[in-house]
Amino acid sequence: MKSNKNILVSASVLGADLTAVRDAVSLCEKSGIDVLHIDVMDGHFVPQITFGNKFTSDIKKITHLPLDVHLMVNSPSIFIDDYITAGADSISFHIENDIHINRTLNSIKEKGVKAGICLVPSTPVSALSEIIDIVDFIQVMTVNPGFSGQKMILSCIKKIGELDKLREIKDLNYKILVDGGVNRDTAGMLVDAGADVLITASAFFNSKNPAEEVLILKNSGRKQISG
Repeated sequence: MKSNKNILVSASVLGADLTAVRDAVSLCEKSGIDVLHIDVMDGHFVPQITFGNKFTSDIKKITHLPLDVHLMVNSPSIFIDDYITAGADSISFHIENDIHINRTLNSIKEKGVKAGICLVPSTPVSALSEIIDIVDFIQVMTVNPGFSGQKMILSCIKKIGELDKLREIKDLNYKILVDGGVNRDTAGMLVDAGADVLITASAFFNSKNPAEEVLILKNSGRKQISG
């Protein structure tokens, strides 16, 4: 018998109409979104260029939702303080482009902000072995980062299961986030694998009924108990 799991849903602002950001944020609040996800891209680590710390600061002023900043940038450590000042409640960066990962994670946590690590599809869970005990959360990318609306790489789901098992074996309490191709069709398998937070973009903002989409994602963690 499997108990119900409280799944959180995070909305990536990148999937919104950026000419109407205030309306997009309001839609998130009204639809039951738990976290606003802000994808920061520098045009080097990923092809796109997106949001700076001023954008983050401006979003902070118009919402009560926590802000989760995802740094898809080279040398992420130099941007940490700017985004903490802007109001980030949590910050994640990629293990693939930071040398002193332990130091960067601790510099975030020391300022009272949750610290996370992200993995692109080609990076194995084993890369986390030296820092897995100090992260607050791990974000599994199930698409190659840089563009919204991509189809999920299903082979990445096994990483979620590996992280869930490691969490139990090592008695750790990090959260597992999933980013890329998350929608009502994929949510169930992600939650079954061990995901705690589902990050949605186009599936939410392009939905005719965004609140229903959020409810479906959250309910993916609630299993019917059979006798």
